[in-house]
Parts: sequence; C-alpha cells; structure tokens
Amino acid sequence: MGESSFGLLKGKVIIVTGAGRGIGQAMATVFAQNGAIVYATDVRQGSVEEWCPEANASSEGEVRSLYFDISNEQEARNAVTRVKKECGHIDGLVNNAGVEFNELIGMISPENMQKMFAVNVFGAINMLQIVSRIMGRQENGGSIVNIASMVALRGNRGQLVYSATKGAVVSLTKSAAKELAEKKIRVNAIAPGLTNTAMMQQADPEKLQSRINNICMGRLAEPEDIAKACMFMLSDLSEYVSGQILAVDGCTIM
Repeated sequence: MGESSFGLLKGKVIIVTGAGRGIGQAMATVFAQNGAIVYATDVRQGSVEEWCPEANASSEGEVRSLYFDISNEQEARNAVTRVKKECGHIDGLVNNAGVEFNELIGMISPENMQKMFAVNVFGAINMLQIVSRIMGRQENGGSIVNIASMVALRGNRGQLVYSATKGAVVSLTKSAAKELAEKKIRVNAIAPGLTNTAMMQQADPEKLQSRINNICMGRLAEPEDIAKACMFMLSDLSEYVSGQILAVDGCTIM
C-alpha cells in the first residue's frame, strides 16, 4: 500500500477519463491506493497497461483499463454499461480527459477549436449524462468531478479557445449540481494551476520560471496534489459539498 492510503474510497467504483498519463494517471493511482476500484479510461489503446501493474501491486483497491472515445456517445454508453454490469454500481466520475492547443487570436485553427470543444465540453457532458442516469437510481447517488482550469477563471494569452472550453466546464458544473442535487448526486470541479506534467517539462525554462514566480507556494503543482483534492470531492467527507469550483494552484497571483 502507498503512503497516501487512508481507505477514504474503500468500496467505491470510480471512472477516471483521460487516465493514460499525467494527472489522470495520478488520480487513478491515488484512488486505488485508497481502496477504490478505478476504471482508468483513455482513447489510446495500451496506455494504462504501461503503469497500472505497478500501481496495483501497492494498492488497497484496483486499477482497471478501459478504452473508448468520450466524444463518441455510443462508445461512452457501451463503456459505462460495462462498468455497471461488472460492479453493480458507479460511485464516482472524474471528467479529466482534455485536449489543449495554444493559439493566438487570428491564428486559431477551426479543426483544433472543434476538437477541444468535442472532448473538453461535449465529451464531459456525454459522460455526465450517461453516468448520472445510473447514479440517479442508486440509494446513495454519487459524485461527479469535472476538471476545469485556472485559465477558465483568469484567462491567459494564447489560450482563448482552451479557456473557453474550461469556462464551459465551470458553467456546466454549476448547472448540473443544481439539477442533480435532488438525486443525491454531487457535481463539483477542480481548477488546477500549473502542474508538473510531461507537457510542462517541455516548456521554455525561462518562461516557466517566470510563471512559477507568481505562485506564492513557489512550485508547480504535482499531479498528486490535484488527485488528493479530487479524492476529497469523491469521498464521503464532501457529502454536503456541490456546485463548487476548487482552485488547486498554490495561491497563484493574478
């Protein structure tokens, strides 16, 4: 068992989209360490198998792989149905899968724009709709966590479309929370700040340091920082929390 194991998610079945690497991988690993059966999903075949054997060797729960495109409604429906048949219930969904293209105004590619909205917004809505129908028939409802971004709240140069998709995630979180509360389904969002993923490690060191200088805690978030905040939202510790956007950004200055 990993050092972070507290059993907070023991017995829960959780779907994490976009879990082939980065933040999604960290989430699946941390959730399994805390007792959950985690379906780590990705569109890239084999990506979860690259790391899940090691995660399962030290976990109280279990990571299982599942491959499909969340923007394809039928594929998403088939995948969620499989989880329900195998486990009998679904307690948590993390809409983590996302696509990011950074383009300045005047240089925005229509193809990239469509892809970002297809995955970041329409895919998240697909998953939310399908999973909430199952949760709504369960006595204890469930918890849905959408992964937004601090750029949705603050904006950023070169990220007009990406920030627009994440702004949509913030808005759909609040509306879904109001609509699903009567079914005992909580809907919240996590808004990560700069996070130490493979993509960030490829950034220009000087520009990256300039951005880190605006973080009061003086460092990038680690994927596990985001995973632990998400774990709170999925656990029974947050049973009276819904419609909230939790910034996990190390106190970043505007």
